Amino acid sequence: MSGDTSALVIQRCTSCERPIHLPEASCPWCGGERLVFEPASGEGVVHTFTVVHRSFAPAYRGREPYVMAWVDLPEGVRAFGHVIGCAPDDVRIGLPVRVTFVDDLPHWRPA
Repeated sequence: MSGDTSALVIQRCTSCERPIHLPEASCPWCGGERLVFEPASGEGVVHTFTVVHRSFAPAYRGREPYVMAWVDLPEGVRAFGHVIGCAPDDVRIGLPVRVTFVDDLPHWRPA
């Protein structure tokens, strides 16, 4: 399945109010155990990235080159994923991106 069929969510600790990503069982800052998932804006900015030219993961062989990136979200966390919808040479640090879902996994497209 492809397309924007899901919502990007991030955890928030109800004790200290800090956002948490990747998901945790307890808050890494205060140890709180009441964590909730809340919708994120789905927007971000490429923090850093790499272009993969030779994949050792069988599921990705033949899809090279592809871009993997860390994306800074305005919610105060960093998310990881593929950048799609543009040539690898067009990806740059600071590129505004928006989440999209491919096979229920978050990916990033230029905004």
